Order: sequence, then structure tokens, then C-alpha cells
Amino acid sequence: MKSYIKSLIENGQRVDGRKLTDVRDIVITNDVSTKAEGSARVKWGDTEVIAGVKMSVGTPYGDSPDKGTLMVTSELLPMANEAFSAGPPSIESIELARVIDRGIRESNMIDLKKLCIKEGEAVWTVFVDLYIINDAGNILDAAALAAVSALKDSLIPTLEEGNKVDYDTPTKNKLPLIEDRIPLTSTVFKSGNKLFVDPVLEETSEVDARVTIGISASGDINAMQKGGAGFFTIDEVNEAVKMAKVVTDSLRKILK
Repeated sequence: MKSYIKSLIENGQRVDGRKLTDVRDIVITNDVSTKAEGSARVKWGDTEVIAGVKMSVGTPYGDSPDKGTLMVTSELLPMANEAFSAGPPSIESIELARVIDRGIRESNMIDLKKLCIKEGEAVWTVFVDLYIINDAGNILDAAALAAVSALKDSLIPTLEEGNKVDYDTPTKNKLPLIEDRIPLTSTVFKSGNKLFVDPVLEETSEVDARVTIGISASGDINAMQKGGAGFFTIDEVNEAVKMAKVVTDSLRKILK
């Protein structure tokens, strides 16, 4: 089966009949959690991810006393893939969270200064929690899309005297997002001398390398992360960026 999949890719074909540049059908559903400040479910083909946003009041970092903070975590649920196990976060789970955190953070899509309550003392902390419900391939891009969609859906809760948060009474204030900086992510995979996007799970076993590229609405590249033991040539990196730009442009239409 592995040699068959590799042979298909080498000939520009996929196990599910798509072209190398085709992405599976994507559906985004917001407000899937009544307890989160914002939430989203992304169904990307048979891959499914849920993202939830929670906010709390905390102290700012010493080098940014007038800015709120961001934290992204992920959980690879055992029911999503038999390779996932319960317990402490795995290397894969940590990497997924860090790549998505970097894409959001480096894009500056959240105006963190507007999340300052009292400089040097109190700021809003934004937590993005990602849950992989079903792994049918390309969970990183699906999770990144879910995270951004949940952030766009989020409402700031009511802040009472003494910086006590009333989670049962959301305000009408959305998170302060900068639209032209909102990043979307596309991962380009390499097998042999072929580049392709959005692998199904069976295809991931034949990947030599991958590069995840975060691109903002303005077209800026905010983050890149390489994975796998293989390599990309300079020409392949340039081609991967072009492929990622096409994919993220299509994702942006779905997000709107």
C-alpha cells in the first residue's frame, strides 16, 4: 500500500482522486461550546478539530507590561487516532500548539495593547485550546483554521470590581483583531520530487518533509516551520510558498 501511494504521488495522483494541489471540502461551525468565549468546529474532509477560547485576568510579562498575553494548547485525543495516547502532552501535540501559537503571535492579529486592564498589573490572557476529534490527515492546517475562527467568534466577558470575571455575562465586545493581519496556514508536503497539499492520513506515511507557512490577509508570511527528515531546495521553498498562498486565499473565502 505504501509503495502504491508513493507511486501515485510521483505520477501526480492521490488515493482519493484529487490533484496534488486540491484541498478537501471544509466546513466551519461556530458557537459549538456554551462555556467558551468563542469556539469553532472545523471539518476538513474527515479530519475534525474543535477550538475553544477562554479568557482570564492575569499579570503581564515583564517586558510587555501594557500588553495582554496569549497561550495555545492542543490535545491529541486517543479516539482521534490509534497512534495518540492519553497522558502528558506528546512531542506532536506540543509542536502543533507551538506552530499555531507562532502563526497567531507573529502575525500580530490580536491588538494585545487593547487587552491591558492596568499597565504592569492586570491584563487579559487569551487561551486557545485545540482538540483533535478525528485525525484523517493534515490536522495542523485544520487546527490553525479552527483557532482563527474561534478567535474571530470570541466575546470579552464582563469584568467586575476587583478584576473578577463574570463568565455568565459576555459583553458585546469582540476580541481586538486586526483584519488584514489575520493569518491562515497551509502545509506543503514533499514526497520524492513532488510537492502536494492536504494529505489524507494514508499519504502522510510517504512524506519526506513538510513546511508549514502562515500567511496574513495582507499577503505577508508570518511564520514557517519545517518538519520531517527530508529537505527542500530553494526552488521548492519558493514553489511551496506559491502553493500555500493559493490554499490560504481559498481558506479566507471560507472563513468569511
